[in-house]
Amino acid sequence: MELIFSKYQGTGNDFILIDDRQKKFPLSSIDLVQQLCDRRFGIGADGLILIQEHSELDYKMIYFNSDGTQSLCGNGSRCGFAFARSLKIVADHATFETTDGIHKIKLEDGKIHFQLFDVSGLEKIAQDEWYVNTGSPHHIVISESVENHDVVSEGRTIRNQPTYSSQNGTNVNFAQLLQDKVKIRTYERGVENETLSCGTGATAVGILAGRLGFKSPVEIQTMGGELNISFKQEGDTFTDIWLAGPAEKVFEGSVTI
Repeated sequence: MELIFSKYQGTGNDFILIDDRQKKFPLSSIDLVQQLCDRRFGIGADGLILIQEHSELDYKMIYFNSDGTQSLCGNGSRCGFAFARSLKIVADHATFETTDGIHKIKLEDGKIHFQLFDVSGLEKIAQDEWYVNTGSPHHIVISESVENHDVVSEGRTIRNQPTYSSQNGTNVNFAQLLQDKVKIRTYERGVENETLSCGTGATAVGILAGRLGFKSPVEIQTMGGELNISFKQEGDTFTDIWLAGPAEKVFEGSVTI
């Protein structure tokens, strides 16, 4: 079977995009997802995204991490929308279903803006360490310099802490608070490595920055580029949360599966 795909990236977070409106992709084949995402023996990507028809909404997006697990993906959702636009499924606004429910997304001022669910109850774990769930779980370490961290080693250790075992671990973000922006580096569960960007992680860090005194929108500098997090805040409750940034097509092709 020949599989047609497109490759997209959002600030360096890269994804395989597949038009699955005919529902031909074998959803139960975790091995296939892993194979396609493999950077040496496959196409190579942080994740794989299927765009399907939805009976009530504009489309359904099914997201797989490169290890075959599923989670909410912010950058993936923005790339999925860009791909859906290329398929003429939507124009500049859409409502779609993904892993954690129904979301709104739009193209505005040259950036794709993805709306996340409200967040409350930011948890301070230790001095300079927090836990924030933005649809995907994030452990955040406030750092004086993100360059000084062995993100893979330190991130893997925190990701596998027993306290997170009941939720299949956690993503880990190292965040450096600067005067006008926040720099982050991220270890992503499901990829089990540092990625150049993580949308839900950038959102978690942006919200925490708001809790610590930053005003909306918060500029997040990832290894792969700039993301912006906007929100409304009342105490520790954050509403009207939007993740904004670029999503670009890299190439398209086909592979025999």
